[in-house]
Amino acid sequence: MEYVYAAMMLHSAEKEIDEKAVGAVLKAAGVKADDARVKALVASLASVDIGEAMSQAIAAPAAAAPAAAASAGGSDAPAAEEAAAEEAEDEPAAFEGLGSLFG
Repeated sequence: MEYVYAAMMLHSAEKEIDEKAVGAVLKAAGVKADDARVKALVASLASVDIGEAMSQAIAAPAAAAPAAAASAGGSDAPAAEEAAAEEAEDEPAAFEGLGSLFG
């Protein structure tokens, strides 16, 4: 997970995500980087729009909550839908706090 965090930090700082930069971030964080994993991460991110991927990751849990509540069925379905709606309302505030860590 540290490898992905390093890439996210570099993205947030608008820096090039390459092996040297990821390795430097990991070293600064006190993580002994595995060169093969760093190389694999950089290669896998080469064709990814990180900003778009992050925005989709934020939107996905909010969209999945009502669907999960609806599939639960039974007499608890209205309560589950209400809980999911409340959770979805709280998520933007939680992600705003997380976003402040990166920018």
